[in-house]
Amino acid sequence: SLEDKNTTLNSVLAQHFKGEINQARIKLICLFITALCKVKTINYDRLASAFDTKAAKGSSYRRVQRFMSGFDLPMKAISSLIFILLPEKENLTLVLDRTNWKFGTKNINILMLGVSYKNVAFPLMFAMLDKRGNSGTQERIGLVNKYLDWFGAHTIDCLLADREFIGGDWLAFLNDNQIRYHIRIRNNFKVYSFQKQAEVPVFWLFNHLKMNELYHCPKIARLHGQLCYLSGCKTIDREGKKEFLVLVSFNKPEQAMMAYKQRWQVETLFKALKSSGFNIEATHVTDQKRLERLFLLTMIAFVWCYRIGDHLDQHVRKIELK
Repeated sequence: SLEDKNTTLNSVLAQHFKGEINQARIKLICLFITALCKVKTINYDRLASAFDTKAAKGSSYRRVQRFMSGFDLPMKAISSLIFILLPEKENLTLVLDRTNWKFGTKNINILMLGVSYKNVAFPLMFAMLDKRGNSGTQERIGLVNKYLDWFGAHTIDCLLADREFIGGDWLAFLNDNQIRYHIRIRNNFKVYSFQKQAEVPVFWLFNHLKMNELYHCPKIARLHGQLCYLSGCKTIDREGKKEFLVLVSFNKPEQAMMAYKQRWQVETLFKALKSSGFNIEATHVTDQKRLERLFLLTMIAFVWCYRIGDHLDQHVRKIELK
């Protein structure tokens, strides 16, 4: 029942945030999350009307406003909560990606690190980028360093990322920390091939392939001054043109393509947080700190919904995929 779910959520939050967040605020977080799961929008007015409380809607609305404007919600506490809720806590596949939207003249740009699990990614931590466009190397390193500090390198199997997330200093950081990775690179990147004893555009190494044939370069290569392994295939893009999907890896390039398929799970996460789920893009909040609090609460709501669904699927009734 809804009451049971509320009680369970409140218990989980109270146990985790004990000594860090007071009980009144924990209760508000619980009300916010259950309301968000009901109305599927972060509009404060609609959220307040869905609060499971005897208080007047106006009172609930003002509570939400005060919480968003004045309470410092620590990301480490939220990330740790989500990590506790992960069904698995070792050999994790991390996914790094970015989502952005615009409200008026304000660009909202979020760099997200998630954990792949059963066709979706659990949101774990993020950085608000106070700019348009791609993330910078230091922003990526800062986010991954937080993960290493909070949860340890021993929990990671590999990290996946798209073509945006490349560069010499970034690869050096991953190599130095011995973080296994499979990252897509652009076809025109120059690599030094020890096999050919020459620097060549990376797609040359895969030009001989038949359509959809996979190839793992047997020898190590050098990209942006960093030693790495390469694998790739020849494929067709959405416009029907020939293209190459080339991945750079720390090791085990034969696992790269299968692992990289999981990167799409972060797109499922973004859809769930945005247009197909909680509709966070509809927020009129543009203040960075308030938006960060809102995003953190939405992350908890997403993970809580997924865990309930996972429990029902495994123990109550198999959920049919549409």
